[in-house]
Amino acid sequence: MGHPFPIREIARQAGLSEATVDRVLNGRGGVRESTAREVHQAVADLRRQHAQIRLGGRTFMIDIVMQAPERFSTAVRGALEAELPSLRPAVMRSRFHFRESGPVAGLVAVLDRIAERGSQGVLLKAPDVPEVTAAVGRLVAAGIPVVTLVTDLPASGRLAYVGIDNRAAGATAAYLIGQWLGDRPGNVLVTISRGFFRGEEEREMGFRATLRALRPQRALVEITDSDGLDDTLRELVLGALRRDPQIRAVYSIGGGNVATVEAFDALGRDCRVFVAHDLDHDNTRLLREGRLSAVLHHDLRQDMRHACQIVMQAHRALPGAAHAWPSPIQVITPYNTPMGFPRPDH
Repeated sequence: MGHPFPIREIARQAGLSEATVDRVLNGRGGVRESTAREVHQAVADLRRQHAQIRLGGRTFMIDIVMQAPERFSTAVRGALEAELPSLRPAVMRSRFHFRESGPVAGLVAVLDRIAERGSQGVLLKAPDVPEVTAAVGRLVAAGIPVVTLVTDLPASGRLAYVGIDNRAAGATAAYLIGQWLGDRPGNVLVTISRGFFRGEEEREMGFRATLRALRPQRALVEITDSDGLDDTLRELVLGALRRDPQIRAVYSIGGGNVATVEAFDALGRDCRVFVAHDLDHDNTRLLREGRLSAVLHHDLRQDMRHACQIVMQAHRALPGAAHAWPSPIQVITPYNTPMGFPRPDH
């Protein structure tokens, strides 16, 4: 069992003799199993304590760069700020660079300014396009670790991706809609904010493949290029509903669900199943009112804490190599909303 601690320090931590600790660490036997567990626990405790010592007084300045609707950016900011106390004794300071839409060149300019000015980490939600991939490469060349959020840039030099398995999320949405619509007729409207976000593309691919396997006769109607903004999406949904009177369900990949609900209401159309993503303010209200059937949710606070820990690992302030794993996908109805989110009164 490798460790960086002197036997004397481990023995003091475990309350055992140095000879006993030496036998356990070198596998010489003659030691009770419970005593061996005490030695291994002492090593684990020392690792945590030394990590805390390394973090004491450390300040990390990170930049959060996102192209997303304001409702989601606000949720990310709130999740990060709520998690800051859990990162102590390290101090995590943040600079926010949010925009809802705009040309890629503007986003690249923000990333290049960060590379020139310096930062200890960038948390990034951005389109998967060559210009952004190149800008990430310049950040990495400047010694700045980059962690992608929600949507990945796998061909870039980013250190890790933090978020859900988007393809699995799309498959989950297809399963729910397939079960709830059953054999009843009806097409499915799929709304995407922009096709160049890899996370949205993967959700759509997972959804399409799974629904085709479950209900091959059901048609999909896709609309995109709304940036997830209500004003833009409302007109796009109205147009789709007028062109296709058979739309009976919605899978919202890119948000803007208030506008989608309003479009159905304006034409007096019934939406039998509506599956969306993220428990932001709008979706929580729509879920409570029964306008959404379910929300595919993941814990943003956990994601932000994990992303910050990866940045600290990159600077060797925390032990171990940076490692990312998919965030669990939760299927939320009005009756199992997490603590802190409103539930219906009945």
